[in-house]
Amino acid sequence: MWIVYILRCGDGTLYTGVTNNLPRRLAAHRSGKGAKYTRGRGPLALAYQERVPDRSAALRREREIKGLSRAEKEALIAGQRQNRTPAGKREENPAEEMAACPCQTVKFEI
Repeated sequence: MWIVYILRCGDGTLYTGVTNNLPRRLAAHRSGKGAKYTRGRGPLALAYQERVPDRSAALRREREIKGLSRAEKEALIAGQRQNRTPAGKREENPAEEMAACPCQTVKFEI
């Protein structure tokens, strides 16, 4: 089991990472042996965590979270997944899919 997590740094910034041992990784961050980004930005607080089945899924989800805006990350932390399924995938929007489709639209009248 892998975990994607978000830390809230002392300067108010957010750091997103992945691990298969959250207590060990948090200890590494807090001791200055974690990511360079978190060094000197303490105190660090765990703001969010999400379990995923494997490393590959964790890295994909980490990349997805890093692509979110600050407001979207704050909403995720607050538990408001804004158009996301529990598995972390974006919900499908048929209107968006149709707009992106290069095919012709045919209207039927009944």
